[in-house]
Amino acid sequence: MQHKYYIELLQGMLGEKRLEHSLAVRDTAAGLAGLYGVDRRQAAVAGLLHDCARDLPGEEMLAIARENSLPFDDVEEINPVLLHAPVGALLARRQFGVQDQAVLRAIALHTLGDEKMTLLDKIVFVADKAAPGRNFPGVEELRQIARQNLERALLCCFDVAIILSVRRGELIHPKAVQARNGIIIFNHPGRNF
Repeated sequence: MQHKYYIELLQGMLGEKRLEHSLAVRDTAAGLAGLYGVDRRQAAVAGLLHDCARDLPGEEMLAIARENSLPFDDVEEINPVLLHAPVGALLARRQFGVQDQAVLRAIALHTLGDEKMTLLDKIVFVADKAAPGRNFPGVEELRQIARQNLERALLCCFDVAIILSVRRGELIHPKAVQARNGIIIFNHPGRNF
C-alpha cells in the first residue's frame, strides 16, 4: 500500500524514465537485501525514493540546501546535481513521511557514499548503479559481483564513477574519494576482502 502512495507522489515529481529507474532500484535493492540479510522493506523504500529530488533544477536544490542548513561545498555548488541525495532524504522525510533514519541515511548517501557506510547504505548505493536499465562498460560484471561480494561491488561502483569523471574532465568530489579509500582501508589484506 505504502509503495503505491509513494509511486503516486513520485509520478508528479519525476519523469517517466527516472520513475522506471527508481522502480528498478527498489527491486534491485530488495533483492540484494535478501542476499545480505538486510531488511528488504527498508531497502525497497530507500531504493524507490533515492532519486525523488533528482529532477529538481540545480538552483532549487541549492536553495533547499541553504534553507535547511544542509552542508554543501564548492564542488556541490558547481555541480548541484550532487545535492539530490541529501535533498532527497529531506524530501523523503517531509513529503513522503519517512521517519526511518536508516532509510533516510541510505538515500542521503547514495551518490557520494561515506567512509563508514552501513549494509543498507551499501546496498542502495550499489543497486542504483547495477539496476536494470543502467548501461555503461562493466555493468554486467558489476551485477554479478554485487550478488557475490558487496564490498567489491561498492569499490567497483566508485572506480567506474571516478574513472568516467576523469575521462570527462569533471570534478571528483572528495567525499567519493574518501569513501573509496575507506573501503580499501577497511578491507586491507587480512580483513576478508
